[in-house]
Amino acid sequence: YKKRKARLDAAGDEYRDPVPVDWARSLFPVVLVVLLLRSFVAEPFRIPSGSMMPTLDVGDFILVNKFAYGLRLPAFNNKFVDLGEPKRGDVVVFRFPGYLCQDGGALVRSGDMSCNDPHAPVPSQNWIKRVIGLPGDSIEVHGAELLVNGQPVTADEVGPYLGNPQRSVDQIMLNMGATVWTEHLLRKDGSAVNHTIARMPAYNVPNSIPNDRVPSKVPAGCYLVMGDNRNDSLDSRWWGCMPEQNLAGKAFLIWMSWKGWGTGGVDFSRIGTVIH
Repeated sequence: YKKRKARLDAAGDEYRDPVPVDWARSLFPVVLVVLLLRSFVAEPFRIPSGSMMPTLDVGDFILVNKFAYGLRLPAFNNKFVDLGEPKRGDVVVFRFPGYLCQDGGALVRSGDMSCNDPHAPVPSQNWIKRVIGLPGDSIEVHGAELLVNGQPVTADEVGPYLGNPQRSVDQIMLNMGATVWTEHLLRKDGSAVNHTIARMPAYNVPNSIPNDRVPSKVPAGCYLVMGDNRNDSLDSRWWGCMPEQNLAGKAFLIWMSWKGWGTGGVDFSRIGTVIH
């Protein structure tokens, strides 16, 4: 700035910022506001897989409430303002904690699903699942049967899954005879979170809980999470509980849904859907 101004003053010209500097100065407040909103208020995410179908579809764009469970420092994710904790039935976004692997008799977190390398770095990925178990809860899972603190979680069958056979994720569910159910997940206050799940036992038999790596009792500071597509979700049944410090926020709204070129395009019926 000093060199530019001195040069223009010597030439007798009026000082003007270069175009890139002028644009940067104009855009900086906008960029700052966007960064603050994404860090502390709401952040958009795109659903990449079918593990939360039929609640969330592949191609759904969702908004996540970043302050639902407290304000956290960007990058470090350390909570500096506590505004509450997840409730049973919440749909949450979190940083994937890694797979549970045995290493010399101890369980460690690894990025290697096969556990051939227990010290493989855990990839920095955002995952989305539903909270099933709170700290201190006793959770049992046996196939389609889910028990929370000894009480079976009831579900009513809605009917067969109806999808677009041109989409691969729908084709799998249709070929495997997936059915849709309304599950009634009770919260501590006695209220029920009524949400849809999919079952397709012909596709996969999920791990039971408890198992050799995942105990029945949810540890303190941890949450047990599962996908709504119960037979096609890599969740706590495989890699254990989700630590509280990995939480990113609570999913609350679908603001756009893109089914793909030739397979539905924009699904206007899902836009504005509140996530339960």
